[in-house]
Amino acid sequence: MRAFLIVAVTAISAGLFAWLSGMAVKFVARRRYEPFLMKLHRACFRPWVLLLVSAALYFVLPKTGVSDFKLAAYEHGAQIAVIVAAGWLMVKVLFVAEDVAFRRLPVNVANNRRVRRARTQISLMRRITALVITVLTIGAVAMTYAPLRTFGASVLASAGVAGVILGFAAHTTLGNAVAGLQLAFTDALRIDDVVVVECEWGRVEEIKLTHVVVRLWDERRLMLPTSYFTTKPFQNWTRHEARVLAAVTLHLDFTAHVDEIRAETHRLLEQTALWDQSEWVLQVIDVTDTAICLRVLASASDGPSAWDLRCELREKLIQYLREKHPEWLPRLRSEFKP
Repeated sequence: MRAFLIVAVTAISAGLFAWLSGMAVKFVARRRYEPFLMKLHRACFRPWVLLLVSAALYFVLPKTGVSDFKLAAYEHGAQIAVIVAAGWLMVKVLFVAEDVAFRRLPVNVANNRRVRRARTQISLMRRITALVITVLTIGAVAMTYAPLRTFGASVLASAGVAGVILGFAAHTTLGNAVAGLQLAFTDALRIDDVVVVECEWGRVEEIKLTHVVVRLWDERRLMLPTSYFTTKPFQNWTRHEARVLAAVTLHLDFTAHVDEIRAETHRLLEQTALWDQSEWVLQVIDVTDTAICLRVLASASDGPSAWDLRCELREKLIQYLREKHPEWLPRLRSEFKP
């Protein structure tokens, strides 16, 4: 009965202390750093309570007077709970820190290249750190068992052979993980980059250690291993900046007045908000047996705007030619001799 009362009072006291610490965090959050502290409290409250209760029980159990056999079992359980709670708490703190960093690094700004690079690296570092903490936690729990400590020397001696075997068995996964780190820290690919892969246009939605998620233009998701981006060529439209040139090609008759079409193109560009007012050009890029080939290049702020600008220019130029100068549309000429 005495042992039960000591354990109950200790657990209740630890739980009460955890509750009071939570109330203190809420009180401080009302004055300053409210989003961070409230999110920290919501994410870490349960592992914090488990850590306090298990740590208190671990230190008070020797004073309960229970038998040595039961005491060893209870202490072992409390020790495992402390290790698991500490690992759980550290992983939760990492998630909160990542979220706070992302709030301070918004991507919905005009020039967000550095922001996207920072978000990519923070996300990968959080995943790596969480994985290391999880592995260390599992290892620490395993080492609490006496057989593992007794045979630790033999386990370490065979670790080299086991590492070689695992390396051959999981060389693809390890290669993808290394490729993920390479992508993040060489700035070759970032979250929200506009890319063309496998003849598909899309934006990088997630970069993980083993794979990359690309959100395609039609809302499909293309899953690719990270090693794909280190071994195969791909287009990155936002490598240095988001601005992209929109290209429209027209095939017209030899009688078309290029200067008038150039003037009409400039008028259309001045009327649309998709053009970023930076640069544009209209040139005759080719001549065939039946027509001349005109190409319009106009800059847009990003890939989606460039696509919309290209479609709008093509539509309105064809409408202009059809209504104002239908004789400039391509024609097939033939010569008849009676």
